[in-house]
Order: sequence, then structure tokens, then C-alpha cells
Amino acid sequence: MNILDAQILRKMFLTGARNLEIKKEWINQLNVFPVPDGDTGTNMTLTIMSAAGEVAALGEDATIDELAKAISGGSLRGARGNSGVILSQLFRGFTKTIMDHSELDKQLIAAGFVRAVETAYKAVMKPKEGTILTVAKSMSVKAEELAEGDEELIDFFRLILQEGQETLERTPEMLPVLKEAGVVDSGGQGLMTILEGCLDAFEGKELDLDFELPAAAAPVQTAGAQQSISTDDIKFGYCTEFIINLEREFTEKDEEEMKDFLTSFGDSLVLVADDEIVKIHVHTNHPGRVFEKGLEYGNLCRMKIDNMRIEHQEKLFRESEVAAAKAAEAEKQKNEPLKKNGFVSVTIGEGMSEIFKGLGVNYLIEGGQTMNPSTDDMLKAIEEAHAENVYILPNNKNVILAANQARDLVEDVNVIVVGSKTIPQGISAMISFSEDKTPEQNLEDMTEALNSVKTCEVTYAVRDTKIDGVEIHDGDIMAIGDKGILAVGTDINEVVMQALDKLVDDDSEIISIYNGAEFSDEDAEALADRIGDRFEDVDVEANYGGQPIYYCIISVE
Repeated sequence: MNILDAQILRKMFLTGARNLEIKKEWINQLNVFPVPDGDTGTNMTLTIMSAAGEVAALGEDATIDELAKAISGGSLRGARGNSGVILSQLFRGFTKTIMDHSELDKQLIAAGFVRAVETAYKAVMKPKEGTILTVAKSMSVKAEELAEGDEELIDFFRLILQEGQETLERTPEMLPVLKEAGVVDSGGQGLMTILEGCLDAFEGKELDLDFELPAAAAPVQTAGAQQSISTDDIKFGYCTEFIINLEREFTEKDEEEMKDFLTSFGDSLVLVADDEIVKIHVHTNHPGRVFEKGLEYGNLCRMKIDNMRIEHQEKLFRESEVAAAKAAEAEKQKNEPLKKNGFVSVTIGEGMSEIFKGLGVNYLIEGGQTMNPSTDDMLKAIEEAHAENVYILPNNKNVILAANQARDLVEDVNVIVVGSKTIPQGISAMISFSEDKTPEQNLEDMTEALNSVKTCEVTYAVRDTKIDGVEIHDGDIMAIGDKGILAVGTDINEVVMQALDKLVDDDSEIISIYNGAEFSDEDAEALADRIGDRFEDVDVEANYGGQPIYYCIISVE
């Protein structure tokens, strides 16, 4: 077989997605920094799953053109993190090449590889070799070289993947930080994992594709649309609970007979027995018969019957009312004149969210370290901001590409992506904003403000490794700065003080501490006092951040 048709392409893509989903945690472990939020595998998986949901929804009769649009559109909207955005751009370039074709031969596939790499490189401001980009580029070069040869398509694919694997294994030689940590590039490994799954499908190997896919994007319903609220899926309508106060011995045989009886006309059975009582929970259409059976063993108490069909209907009605209210509010906002300026900020932790709200941010996206928001999240936020100029504060270097991608997909709003890589940078940028200035002037001022901020994030290591010449052990406390590891130790306060010794200089004026969910306000205040004693000429303040993973985030300005 020397061509690909739509049916084979569909199976290859879904199998590649499944292979990545299975191995995502392993890929997460390849991140250089041993922090508990290593997320390359997760970001790439969420990105490809967004496209896989669209592809699966098309069915097996989809054309290559339909598949191309689903893969490109789904991955673009679902792209998360730098690795996810780059992956979506690879898909975008490849699918642009194969559109309007009913079959794919080696030449067309090779052209798709080349365009994929060109598109991905353009999306990254400063492409770095030794990454997913390098792995993809090596395969595109190999594909071009083999396209005019005599190899069968199966050998064509095998040789391309062999080239990619060899390049992946060389990435530690291209990036010293990978070599020091003893890992290959995680994004490149993710790409190879996808393509290995694709090859398995082409070779006819079976991989269980019975995995949960996100639903394809559904058309938006208007507030007044009628919905069919069905309870047909509820087979047994009454949630029945009670306790039997035993009046005779309840043997193992009795327990088995009770279970057989209850499961004969019910489900979701839970039966717990001891010497004095039996507690029963069951879903049934005949609660009276259940109670009668219980009376054979003793007297009943704490009897409770809930009609699940009514509860289900009421829940759906409540959800429908909430959705209608939101739709009405959205429609009302749509008819209101656009504000001059709107602000979207990615944030983590309730304390951080309150700080941004206080600075005038009117749309918050929960994300940051533990869950990078998708391009689609950004697009929705831009729409909700309802303004002529919408400023996006990514506040994480792994979110900037998704923000840029959203900006490029919007045509009727002036979207300004402020390049904040940390929460403190975003806060400083917002403080410098002025309503009286143009978007260009504000972007310049906000960028200057964020560049004056030094950030230190304090967390714990999840594995042994070596970075920047520093030995790190599982469980160590790490202070990570804008350019790498600042300090490592076993005590949070000592690690912070070592880090600040490197960050504070004669120009430093303010040190701000944002304590996380696992670092109490009292501990933060004590740390602030200690910092104030060490750096007497610098103002120190403590703020509640509430962020997960990071004990505290500290800024020096």
C-alpha cells in the first residue's frame, strides 16, 4: 500500500493521540526542572485530544478535507502550553498541505512535513535547537530525501521515525541543560510518541481506542431554546437508605441472601453489617419491598427515600435556568457599547485573583503552573472582556504562545499580549497601566515595568537530578528564579534567604511575598520580618496568594 486514504489517516491520528494519552505521565517526568507541575505530556495530550474529539465526531466516512479541518481547528483551539501550541502549528502546516486531496502519496506527505515545520518555526519568536522543533525538522528533511525514492510507504514512515528518534537522542548534546538533567527533550519525545502510534496503526497493530474523548464543539443554544429533559437513563428511580437494628443473628448466609434479593430488582447496592446493625443503600423502584425485607431481621430506623427522577429533572431545570441567565447576560452585554479597555489575566490561587481584580482585571483565567489555559480559553476571555483593546497577561512563560495564537485568530478586537512570565511581573505591569495612554504606549510602559521585576518561586523537588551544577534530591526545597535555580536546601526560610542574597542589590526597593496554600499567613509574616532584618533598606510586604504547588512566590523590584 503506497497511499493513505481518509479512513487510514483517521485511524492513524486517533491511535497517535491514544498513544500519547497513555504515556503522558512518563513524558511529564522528562521535564528538566523536577517541580511537581511538569506538564509537557499533559499539555500535548490536552491539545491533541481537542482535535481527536473533533475527528472522532466525524465518523469513519469523513473525507481527508474534513479530517484536516478537524485536526487543525481542534488542535488550534485546544492548544495549551508552548509544547501544545507548537504541536498545533505542526498539525496546521501539515493539514494545509493535504486539504483538497482524496489520497496521500509520499510526495504529498513529505510536502506536509516540510510545511508543518515551517509553520511551527514561524510561531516561535526565538526557536531553540534541541527541542521538538529540531526533531520535527530532521524528519521533514528525511521525508523530502525519501519522497522520490523506491521505498514502500511503510518503509518511508519507518525511516522517517528512525531519523526522528536518532535526533531526539541527540537533543542532550544540543541543549546542555538536558544533558545535565539526564533527559531528552520532553516535547520531542511527545511528538515521537504520537508518530509511533500513527505508525502502529498503519502497520495494522491494534491499540485500544476506547478512551474518553472530549466532545466536539457544539452549536450555542439561545436562551429560549426548548430542551428535552429526559430521565430515561434512570432505571431505578428511588434512592433508598435505612438501618436495621438487628433482633437476631445476621449470618454470612443472611447477608448473601439479602444481597441477592436486593440486586434482583435494584442496583448501586451498599450493604454494611456488624453484630448489631445493618446499613443498606440501594436504588430500586420498590422501596416498600426493601423495607419489608429488612423487617425480617429487626426494626428499622433512619429510613430515607429520594425520588431521583424528580431530583434529576430539578437539577436539569436549575442548570437550564443558569444557562439561560448567562446567555441573557451575554446577549445584553453584546448589545452594550464596547469598553475602551479590557484585561484578561491568567492567575493561580484565590489571593492572586483578588489582587488582580483590585488592579482592574475584569476577566480571570485559572491556570498558570498546574493547568495551562488553552487557546480557546483565551478566545472566550477576549470575547467576555467586551472591549476595543484587550490586554492579556499570561503570567507564565508557558502560556505566552497560546495567548499569541489567540490574538492572531481574532480579527475585530485589538488584542495586546503583555509578555509577563510570572505573576509578580503581571502585577507590576497592571500597576503601570494608564487609561490616558494609547495601547502602544501602555504596552511599552507595561513591558518596562515587568522587566524591572525579579521573581523567585519556592517549591519542592519530585525527583533526583542535577541542574546548573546543583545536586537536587527528591523532596528538597528549591528556589527557582527567572533564569534558573537560585538555591536548594531542606528549609524553606533558609532557601529563601539564600535566593534573596542573589537577587537583592543596591537598586532594590521592595520585596513582596505571596504565600501559597501550604504556607500559612503566620509563616509568611515571620519570613517577612526575617527578610526585613536582613535587608534593612528594602520595604518588605506579605500578601496571601493561595497558589498551589509553590510555598511562596517572591518578587524583588
